[in-house]
Amino acid sequence: MDRIIIKTGDITKEKVCAIVNAANSSLMGGGGVDGAIHKAGGDEILEACKKIRQEKYPDGLPTGKSVATNAGNLPSLYVIHTVGPIYHQCGDQCAKLLASCYSESLKLADNLGCKDIAFPAISTGIYAYPKDKAATVAYEEVKHFLERKEGMKVHFVFHNDEDRELFLKAIEEV
Repeated sequence: MDRIIIKTGDITKEKVCAIVNAANSSLMGGGGVDGAIHKAGGDEILEACKKIRQEKYPDGLPTGKSVATNAGNLPSLYVIHTVGPIYHQCGDQCAKLLASCYSESLKLADNLGCKDIAFPAISTGIYAYPKDKAATVAYEEVKHFLERKEGMKVHFVFHNDEDRELFLKAIEEV
């Protein structure tokens, strides 16, 4: 599919309408992609996240859900925060919850008028979702969305070539 771009890079430098943050439920920043986005985006993102927590999700953003904030100092317009499943805690709901991260983020980007969005590999870091299984879920969800939605492009941005190659290998079998 020519509307799916798979590459190695720094998601905080992507010049797309929205980038997706693999957030934790607190929305207050953390490690990995989450920490990098909060650091590069600046205090504006954190303040927007605090407001979301106060007004909509006082107990934290639920797994599989997505919310949008401005992008602060980032080149994108929006950051879409989504909470992926923790693999050893989600049991038989893992794939459904991870798929929801992608579908909810895509719907939100579409509602914001975005024509392009960049995703990291959600839940594959500290949340320990097996990368090959996560790749299959991500690709299938994005492909299904794009089949119904003309005009949008999706970028998968991997931190290193090894993860990008693993993703490419996993989706060959889809």
